[in-house]
Amino acid sequence: MFRSIALCLLLVVAAPAAGQAVFDTHVHLREGEASLATYEREVAASGLELAGVAAMWFGGPQQARAGDPAAIRAGNDGIIALARAHPSVVPVATVHPYDDQAALDELARVAAAGVRVLKLHPHTQRFDLGDARVLPLVRRAGELGMVVLLDNAGIVAGDSQALFELAVRAPKTRFIFAHMGGLDFRFWNILALARTAEDFFAENIHFDISGTVLLAPGSPLEAEFVWTLRNVGIERILIGSDHPQISLARTVQALERLDLTDEEKAKIRSGNARRLFGR
Repeated sequence: MFRSIALCLLLVVAAPAAGQAVFDTHVHLREGEASLATYEREVAASGLELAGVAAMWFGGPQQARAGDPAAIRAGNDGIIALARAHPSVVPVATVHPYDDQAALDELARVAAAGVRVLKLHPHTQRFDLGDARVLPLVRRAGELGMVVLLDNAGIVAGDSQALFELAVRAPKTRFIFAHMGGLDFRFWNILALARTAEDFFAENIHFDISGTVLLAPGSPLEAEFVWTLRNVGIERILIGSDHPQISLARTVQALERLDLTDEEKAKIRSGNARRLFGR
C-alpha cells in the first residue's frame, strides 16, 4: 500500500501540465520493436504523453566499432525501418569516423533515406575528437542537413573543450551535446562570452540534459545548473532520458523540481526539440 502511494506521488510530481507532451531526445532501442514496446509501456505507466522519441540502435554492450561498416549499415537500416513503422520515432543513425570513405558514404546513404540525426560517441566508439577524420565528417553531416549528437558526459577528460572547438570549426553544422558536460557543466557558461566575440560563435550548439539533470534538484549545484541553462540559452536545451539506463519519468520529475518558469520548462520538454527536428 505504501509503495502504491509513493508511486502515485511520484507520478503527480513528474507529470507536466495537462497537454504538455514530452519529446525524449535520447533513447537507446537496442532490440528494435521489443525495446520500443518496453519503453512505451514504461512511459504510459508513468502518465506521461510522448511528443516524439529520438532513438538510436547502439549503446551499452551493443556498439558501432570501426572496421565493420556492414554491421553499422545493418544497425542503421534497423532504426530507419522502425521509424517508418512508428511515426513518433526520429531515427538516429551512426557511423565511425575511422572508417574513412565508408563512413562518408554511409552518411550520405542514411541522409538520403530521411535520417536527420547522427550520433557519435567518442568514448564507447573509441575515437579521438581531435582526429583529422572527425571534422570533415561532421561538416558533411551539416551539409546534408543532419544534426550531430555527441556524448558530453565528461567521461573523457577535456571533452567539453574539444567539442566546443569542433563546433566552432564546423559552424554550419548543428550539434547536440548529450549530458551537457556532466558535472563539468559549468564550462558551458563560456558560451555567454563567446557570443560577445564578433563572427566567432555560430549559435550551433544545443544540449540534452539527460543524466545530469538528476543531480541538480535540491543539491548545492541547483542554482549553478539553472544559471548555466539560462546562460547557454533555454531555447537550446532538450530533455532526454538515456533509456534504458534512466527512465523518462525520473528525468521529467527532476526537470519539474528545478527553479525554472513554466514557459522555460515547456520549451525544454518539447518545444525546442520540435523546432530542431522539424516536428
